Amino acid sequence: MPGYLTTHVLDTARGCPAAGLRIELARIEGDRRVVLKEMVTNEDGRTDAPILPETEFETGTYELSFAVGDYLDACGVAAESPRFLDTVPLRFGMSADDHYHVPLLVSPFGYSTYRGS
Repeated sequence: MPGYLTTHVLDTARGCPAAGLRIELARIEGDRRVVLKEMVTNEDGRTDAPILPETEFETGTYELSFAVGDYLDACGVAAESPRFLDTVPLRFGMSADDHYHVPLLVSPFGYSTYRGS
C-alpha cells in the first residue's frame, strides 16, 4: 500500500471537532525545516484531502505545526498574555509506505497525540 498522511483535530474542552484550525507541514532535512504546505481543518476537524497524498509521500522526518492559539482566539476563548498554548509542533518520523494518521486532541491548557489508524 502506498503511504499517505492524515490528521484529525478535536477540541477536548468544547467536545467538538476543531474546525478552521490552520496546519503547516514541514519536512526536516538535517538542520533545515522545509515548509511543504499549509491547510485548514474542515467542520469535522480534518483536512479535505490527505496532508501528504500517495503521489507526494516520502519516508522521513516531518513536523505538523497546529495554530492552536489562533483557533482558540477565533472560538472566543479568553487569552492570558501570553497564551499558554499557541503553536503546537509535532515532529515525527514516517519509516514505511503506510497510512500515518497523526491526530491532535487539544484544549487551552494541554494537548495529546498518538499514531492513529
